[in-house]
Amino acid sequence: MLFWLYINKLNFRKIKNLFLLQASYRWSYFIKKPCVWAEPVSYSIEPLNYCNLHCPECFVGNGELTRQKQILEVAGFQKIINQLPSSTAYLTLYFQGEPLLHPEFAKLVQIVNKRGIFTSTSTNGHLLADRGKAREIVQSGLDRLIISLDGTTQEVYEQYRRNGDFQKIIDGIRNVTELKKELKSATPFVEIQFLVMRHNEHQIPDIKRLAKQLKADKLSLKSVQIYDFTNGSDLMPENKKYCRYQKQKDGSFRIKGRQHNRCLRHWSSAVITCSGDVVPCCFDKNAKYVFGNVFKQSLKEIWHSEKAGNFRQTILLNRKNIDICNNCF
Repeated sequence: MLFWLYINKLNFRKIKNLFLLQASYRWSYFIKKPCVWAEPVSYSIEPLNYCNLHCPECFVGNGELTRQKQILEVAGFQKIINQLPSSTAYLTLYFQGEPLLHPEFAKLVQIVNKRGIFTSTSTNGHLLADRGKAREIVQSGLDRLIISLDGTTQEVYEQYRRNGDFQKIIDGIRNVTELKKELKSATPFVEIQFLVMRHNEHQIPDIKRLAKQLKADKLSLKSVQIYDFTNGSDLMPENKKYCRYQKQKDGSFRIKGRQHNRCLRHWSSAVITCSGDVVPCCFDKNAKYVFGNVFKQSLKEIWHSEKAGNFRQTILLNRKNIDICNNCF
């Protein structure tokens, strides 16, 4: 279903851009020099950068986000959307913070819908317990709704989602699925995301059953990202399948797999903070590598700027020199 929701919003221009993007990315890797023949397929735009929870591995939740607390006003959002190329196929209304705290979130979605772009967001789900808010989301036309639910009991859930209310999430998911049926809406595609950690991995069978009971369209079991992972963490699950780190002979940990000098993200997507800064990807949470600001120069100029080009060059030659890449697959 999700695949067809996305496919239905593609056209010849978007498909052509996809082919050019792949070609330029592969050619860049071959010659070790960045060539950009296409515009991004997807963007992430941050509605705001604050939250109602205090999750320990989240920069917002643990206080490590150094950017000023801010909200992106509708007028500023519209200016960004007006700059998106017609080849844009996918837009995520999320970066840092809890997006549904934006008082006009539904309006942001509607603005994007007018451009025929697939829309997605990720939420902790608490605000959806308000049936009126849930109705707004369903009626907005949002295509994909990812809801974090990292436990099947309050006791387990709140160990990571601090200040969280398990029952509110359950009520919120039910509100959305029931309203979809009531309003005869195929969207949003409801995806429950379960971060697998040591304290909740025993509940994997339970979350599978719960997701079915709640009539979610999909359940995703995800590995948790840990920032100071070298010496291990109590959050790392025992089940190696769900851990993105592996223990070495000296007892320290490193990220699984080999890190290659390439990354498709920097040819296919960009992230825009609520202040308008364009950063390379979702790992640059504190906007350390700013390519430019959409309220001061055009998005196209920023995408093809010297700063963006230099960043891609470093990716191709020595990705390990970029600190935000060192915790990424």
